[in-house]
Amino acid sequence: MKKDNFLAGQKLLIAEDDDNSYLLLEYILNQVGAEIMRTETGEDTIQALLKNPDVCLILMDIKMAGMNGLYATRKIREFNVNVPIIVQTAIMFKDDKSKILEAGCNDFISKPIDKELLLQKIDQLLSQG
Repeated sequence: MKKDNFLAGQKLLIAEDDDNSYLLLEYILNQVGAEIMRTETGEDTIQALLKNPDVCLILMDIKMAGMNGLYATRKIREFNVNVPIIVQTAIMFKDDKSKILEAGCNDFISKPIDKELLLQKIDQLLSQG
């Protein structure tokens, strides 16, 4: 279990168009002190990151209306190669992992979200920077 408030002062962007999935992530991350921003489309995610360069990590849903998460990640990597991006997906196929990494994502997590695994992945990525 991660210590309380280990993400205090850290701004995380959750790109998620499903309200229930977002509420779960918000609940988990609020417990550890993260400042949360939400977008619901790939386009909005790109704009939010451009306007908020202090975002320290993105949780990116793959399947969003309009621009999907992998395409949005490719566009983000054109102007920001440093922000860690964790893809969240309900469905994983064998070749999905390579597609996710090729798009520029740092890691992925399957839905339903495992709280401890999510916090572990976030901690690992943020401690690398």
